[in-house]
Amino acid sequence: MSKTPPPAPTADPPLQEHRFPCPQCGADYRFDPGAGRLICDHCGHEEPIAGSGADLHPIRELDFKAAIDARLPEQEIEETRVTRCTGCGAEVEFDPDIHALECPFCATPVVADTGTHRHIKPRGVLPFALDERAAKQAMNDWLGRLWFAPNGLQDYARKGRRMQGIYVPFWTFDAQTRSSYTGERGTVYYVTRTVTRNGKRVQQRVQKIRWHRASGRVARFFDDVLVLASRSLPKRFTDGLAPWDLSALEPYQPEFLAGFRAEAYQVALDEGFIEARHHMDRVIQRDVRFDIGGDRQRIHTIDTKVSDVTFKHVLLPVWLAAYRYRGQSYRFVVNGRTGRVQGERPWSAWKIAFAVILGLILAGGAGYLIALEQGAL
Repeated sequence: MSKTPPPAPTADPPLQEHRFPCPQCGADYRFDPGAGRLICDHCGHEEPIAGSGADLHPIRELDFKAAIDARLPEQEIEETRVTRCTGCGAEVEFDPDIHALECPFCATPVVADTGTHRHIKPRGVLPFALDERAAKQAMNDWLGRLWFAPNGLQDYARKGRRMQGIYVPFWTFDAQTRSSYTGERGTVYYVTRTVTRNGKRVQQRVQKIRWHRASGRVARFFDDVLVLASRSLPKRFTDGLAPWDLSALEPYQPEFLAGFRAEAYQVALDEGFIEARHHMDRVIQRDVRFDIGGDRQRIHTIDTKVSDVTFKHVLLPVWLAAYRYRGQSYRFVVNGRTGRVQGERPWSAWKIAFAVILGLILAGGAGYLIALEQGAL
C-alpha cells in the first residue's frame, strides 16, 4: 500500500490556536476536567462548552479510500503550528507567543519553530476527566508500589514540576469483512497399546487425532479498531493505558483543548490501517477456528475481502510527566480518564544490592539453624 499523499489544498486554512479569552477579563480560559466547563483562573468566570454531546452532534466517520486518494473535503483538513523535538521526534502544538519550551515527552529543552503541520482534522475527542492533582496522586501511588525505585526520584516526582496534559492522536477504523477459508477439523480419540517396561508388559493409553477437511465462510463487522498515531511514546506505554471508553467520545471542539496541548499525528493513515488489519486478521483467525470446531484446528488458507472502510482521527487524554534524574530521562503516563499509570520502571542499584545482601544473610542464617538442628540430633 502506498504512503498517504498529503491533502491537496484549495486555499490555506487559518492556523488553529485553541485559545479562548474570558469575556469578563480577557485572560485565557482552560477546560476544567472536574467541572466539564471552561474556567477562567484569573477571575473565576465559567462557561459551558456549547453544543457538546455526541447525541446532539453524532461523530461522523470519513471514507478511507477518499482520504487515501486525497479527495477529502477541504473542511476536513486543518493546519496547526507545531514544534518538533530533536530528542524524541514528538510534534506538539504550541501557542504563537511561546518561543522556548521543554518537550513534554522527554524533558529535552527545545526552541519552538514556526513550522506548520497540515493534517486531517480530529473528528472526536475524549475529554480529560482527571485533573492534574488526581493524575499526580495516581503516579505517586504507582511509584510508591515500586520497591526498587530510587527514593530520590520518588521525592523528585512528588515535589517536581507540573504534569503536562496532552491529547494523544489515534486512528479508529470500521470495516466489513467476509472471509472464506480451508482447513482441517481434528477429533481426538484414544487407543490402547501394550508396551514393555522394565521387562513387564503394560497397557498404555495413547492420544490420536483424526483429521477431516473443512471449509466455510465467516463475516465480521469491525467497529472502532483503535491504532496509536504517535511515535513519541513507547507503544507499550499507550497500550498499557487501555481500555479507553470510546463510547464517551465527544464530537471534536477545540474548546476541549483549552489549557492543554495536542500532539500532531506522525503515523500516516495508510500505515495505521496496516496495523488495524493485523488486529482484524487475528480476530478473523480466531473466528475461523471457532467455525471449524472440533478438538483441534488446522488453517490452510484464509481469503478476506474488506469493504466499507471508514475512519476517524480522535484525541485521547494523557497526563505526562518527564523527569531528568541523575542524567537519565524517566517518563510516566496516566490515562486522563481512569488514572491507569504506565512508565519507565526506575531501579535503585543500592536497594537491589541491599536486597541481595539481605537475602544472602537470611539464607545463611537458615542454613546455620538447620546445621545446628542436625548437630543436635
